[in-house]
Amino acid sequence: MILGIGIDIVKVERVKKAYNRSKDSFLKKVFTQKEIEYAFSKKDPFIHLSARFAAKEAFLKALGTGWSQGIKWTDIEVIESQNGAPKITFSGVLSEKAKKKGVKNALLSLSHDKVDAVAVVVLTGEEP
Repeated sequence: MILGIGIDIVKVERVKKAYNRSKDSFLKKVFTQKEIEYAFSKKDPFIHLSARFAAKEAFLKALGTGWSQGIKWTDIEVIESQNGAPKITFSGVLSEKAKKKGVKNALLSLSHDKVDAVAVVVLTGEEP
């Protein structure tokens, strides 16, 4: 059963400006080490960081919680699955909230170009 759908679009330039203002503090606040390493292994890391930023926003929209109640950016992580497709995982306070809402799986689709990055998240499971 579909429990929630979220979508977000991010300007790549916005993420690049945030990084240029505060460098590592921005990266460490918003992204996990795996996400940072993945992005900086690519030709343009800001495209990949922007897609992950959008995925985190889309996930919270799908869940319907927003950034309140102790949720941290790094509670949401976008990794590569074995076949190379993006996969979203969640931990910490967010894991508890997702469990209470009956979420069993988070499906993720990412797309980007040099200007924009977009993410769509579909949460599936059983209503409690």
